[in-house]
Amino acid sequence: MGSIKSFIDWVKGEDAEDDFEEFVPKQHTAAAPEESLGYTADTARKNNKVVNINATTQLAVVLVKPDRFENAAEIADHLKDKRTVVLNLEQTNKDVARRLVDFLSGVAYANEGKIKKVANSTYIITPYNVDILGDLIDELENNGLYF
Repeated sequence: MGSIKSFIDWVKGEDAEDDFEEFVPKQHTAAAPEESLGYTADTARKNNKVVNINATTQLAVVLVKPDRFENAAEIADHLKDKRTVVLNLEQTNKDVARRLVDFLSGVAYANEGKIKKVANSTYIITPYNVDILGDLIDELENNGLYF
């Protein structure tokens, strides 16, 4: 806190030398070179900003075949968790299917994801970090099934 006040006082032009804390270097005995600098392996682990991407990223595809609109929240939770969802609405009532697509389109939009129709009554909903590529998508787009 003292250094922030010192900076503000310096900007204002006031003399704030009394607010500075005295820096006393740590005394070390003969040890590993990094320890002699006050930097230990524990400190390195705490300050390390490198993250193993394989350990933190787990991509998953969830296949769902909802029969009621009440399943929408469960599907939305998968999307919030950045999972790709394949939505099969073949045996879903047309009115319920429309409501599900509308709702999940909003969830995808809110999460910067995408929803694509890949076949009759089948959609794929992806999070923002997943792209859909392939010849099938081009074919569907040319046939008017892709939106």
